[in-house]
Amino acid sequence: MYEGKISAASTTRVITPLIFAGAILAGSFLLFLVQPMVARMAMPRLGGAPAVWNSAMLVYQALLLGGYAYAHALGRVSVRTQARVHIALLAVAALWLPIGLMATDLPADAQPALWVPWLLGISIGPLFFAISAQAPLLQRWFSAAHPGRDPYALYAASNLGSFGGLIAYPLLVEPNLALAAQSTLWSVGYAVVAALVVVCAFALPRGGPANEPALETSIAPRWQTIGHWIALALVPSGMMLATTTYITTDIVAMPLLWVIPLGLYLLSFSIAFASNRTLADAITRFAPLQILLFGGVMVGGLQGMPYVNAGIALALLFTISVSLHTAMYRMRPEADRLTGFYLAMSLGGALGGVFAALIAPVLFDWTWEYPLLVLAAGLLAPQELVIAPLARLWRGDAQRQRIMTLAIALVIGVLIVTATRDVAAFQAGQGRGMAFAVVVALGLVGVGRQVPFAIVLCGALVIFGGFQAAMISWQGDARTRSYFGIYTVGGSDRVRQLSHGTTVHGTQLIGSVARERTPTAYYVPGSGVGRAMQALPDLYGPRARVGVVGLGAGTLACYAQPGQNWRIYEIDPAMVRIARDTGQFRFLSRCLPDPVMVIGDARLNLATQTENSLDLLALDAFSSDSVPMHLITREALASYDRVLAPNGLLLVHISNRFLDLEPVVAAAARAGGWHSAKLVYRPRPNAPEGETVSVWVALSRDKAMMGRLRARGGDWLALNDRAGFTPWTDDYSTILPLLKYH
Repeated sequence: MYEGKISAASTTRVITPLIFAGAILAGSFLLFLVQPMVARMAMPRLGGAPAVWNSAMLVYQALLLGGYAYAHALGRVSVRTQARVHIALLAVAALWLPIGLMATDLPADAQPALWVPWLLGISIGPLFFAISAQAPLLQRWFSAAHPGRDPYALYAASNLGSFGGLIAYPLLVEPNLALAAQSTLWSVGYAVVAALVVVCAFALPRGGPANEPALETSIAPRWQTIGHWIALALVPSGMMLATTTYITTDIVAMPLLWVIPLGLYLLSFSIAFASNRTLADAITRFAPLQILLFGGVMVGGLQGMPYVNAGIALALLFTISVSLHTAMYRMRPEADRLTGFYLAMSLGGALGGVFAALIAPVLFDWTWEYPLLVLAAGLLAPQELVIAPLARLWRGDAQRQRIMTLAIALVIGVLIVTATRDVAAFQAGQGRGMAFAVVVALGLVGVGRQVPFAIVLCGALVIFGGFQAAMISWQGDARTRSYFGIYTVGGSDRVRQLSHGTTVHGTQLIGSVARERTPTAYYVPGSGVGRAMQALPDLYGPRARVGVVGLGAGTLACYAQPGQNWRIYEIDPAMVRIARDTGQFRFLSRCLPDPVMVIGDARLNLATQTENSLDLLALDAFSSDSVPMHLITREALASYDRVLAPNGLLLVHISNRFLDLEPVVAAAARAGGWHSAKLVYRPRPNAPEGETVSVWVALSRDKAMMGRLRARGGDWLALNDRAGFTPWTDDYSTILPLLKYH
C-alpha cells in the first residue's frame, strides 16, 4: 500500500508539470496562430501594405501588455481565486467566437494606422487578451503547485508554442484551409485550451498558501533593474518590426514572410530561457562580433543580392534577440516576482513596436531606427572576451586602458575620413576591403570592453552605409518616408529615377520637352500597357475613360490625349507629392496637369465607383517588388469587372523578381470567365535609354476586344495556366508554389 502511494505521488509529479506545460504551449500556439490569420483577413478591407502587419503587431503587443498587467494584478489574490477569475474571463471572451473580423463598413480612404488597431481591437481583443495572460499566470500557478521548482523553463515552452503557431500558419494552415475553416479550427483550439486551464486549476493545492493571497518575499528589484529589463526587451522587438518591414517591402506583404522575423524573435526566448544554457551562452558569447559584422559592416546591404541581404538581416535579428533575452534571463527575479518581470518585458516589447512602427516613420526619412537599434544592441549585449591573448592588451592600470581606447577611436576616425572623402569610390570597392579588415581587427581587440567596442561599432555604422544615407537625407527632397515605404529620387543630369526599396518605379529623361514626355521603364510604347494606351482612340473613341492604380512617377500620364477622362488611384499621399508637387518629375505637369486623384486603397475606392465607368484599368500598385495580394484575387477582379465597360480592358503588371504571378492571374481569369494574353517586353541591345523588361497581362470579358488589341501589334501570348493551381480568393491564397528560387 505504501509503495502504491509513492508510485501515485511520483506519477503526479511527472504528469502535473506536463499538463501545465501543455496548457501554456497550446495557449501560445493559438495566440500566435491568430496573428497572421487575422492580419490575412484584414488585407481585403485595409490593404496589403507591410504597414498593415506592423500596425497589427502594435495591437498584439498592446493586448499582450494588457494581459501581462492583468496577470500581475491577479498576483495580489490567492492562486485559487486567480483560477476562478481567469476561467470566468475565458468564458466571457468565448462570446467573440468564432474568431474573425467584425462585419463593419470602412471608409474608402481608411488608413491602416488608425483602422487596423480599431478593427482588430473590437474583433479579437477579448480573446487575445484572455489567452495572452496565460503564460505568466500559469507559471505562477505552477510555482504554487510545485514549490521550489523553477517556473521560468515553462516560458521556453510558451515561446516554443508561439513559434510553432507562426510556422504552422504559412506552411500548413494557409495553403490547406480557407479562412472560414481556419476560424473554426482556432475556435476548437480555444475550447481545448480552456479545458486545459480548468485541469491546471484542479491541480492547485486545496489548502494552505493556495487559499491565501500571494506574498512577495524576495527583495524588490531596483528601478534601474526594471529599466534595464525594459531596454533589453525593447531593442529586439524594434529590430523584429524593422526587419519585417525590410523583407516584406522587397518581396510580398503576406503571412509567410511576416512570420519569419517574428518566429525567430519568439524562438530566441525559447533558447534564452531554456534549462540547458549551452546554446544561449554560446550565441551570447559571440553576439558582439556578429552584431559588428552583420549590423555594422553590412548595414548598407549588398547591391543586387536581396536574398543574401534578407538572410543577413534575419541572422542579425536572431543573434540580437538571443543575446539580449539571455541577458534578461540572467537578471530574472525570484518566482514570487515573476509576473512583474514579464510585465516589464511586455512593456519593453510594446515600446519597441511603438518606436519602430509609429515614431520612426514620422521622425526619420530613412530606416535610421535600424542602425540605432543595432548600436543599442551592441551596447546592451553582454561583453565577453573571445580571444584570450588579446585580453593582455587591456591589462594594466586605468591610464593604459584609456590610451588603448583613444588609439581605437583615432584609427576609426581616420577610417571615417578616408571612407567619406569619396563616397562613390568607396561604395564601388576602393578601399572598402581594407576598411573591413581594420574594423574587424579593432572589433576583436575591443570586444569585452563596452566603450571601445561601441566606438568600433559606431564607426562601422557610419563607414559602411550611415554616411551615404545621411548624404541623401541632406539633399532635401531626395528621400521621402511615409507609412507605406521609403522613396528615393536619384539619377544624373540626363536621367532621374524614383526608387521604392530596391526597385526603380519611374525613370524620366531630362532635357527637352520631348524627352520629358517620353514614357520609360515598364511603360514604354512597346510594352503591354504602352500598346493598349496607344490603341485607346481606335478601341474606345476620343473620349476613352482610363483608370490607373498606382501613380509611381506619373509615367503613364504621358499617354493621355485631349478629351480622355483619367482617374489615378494612389494609396500614398507622399507619392502624389513626389510626382506632382515637388517638380522632381514632370510627367504630370507636361502631360496631364490636373488629373483626378483618388487617395486610398484602390480596391476599396473602386468599390464605390459607378458601374461601367471605365474603358481601361491599368493595375500597377506594387510596392518595391512586392504585390498586395488582395488586389489580384477573384473578388478583386470581380470588382474591376463591375467598374469596367462590358468590352473594357484590364492591364495587370506582373513583373517581379521573387514571385511568378502569371499562374495567379491565369487562374483568376479562367475562374472569372476573362479572355487574357500576356506581352513580355525586352529592350533591344540598341534600345533608347530608360527602357526596362516588363510583363503585362491584358484581360477582357469581350473576346473581340482582345482580338482587336492583338491586331495592334506586339507578341501577345497565352498565359501559363498552371494545372491544379487554385485561384486566389479573399478566403484563400498561398505564394509557396510561386516562389522563384534562382
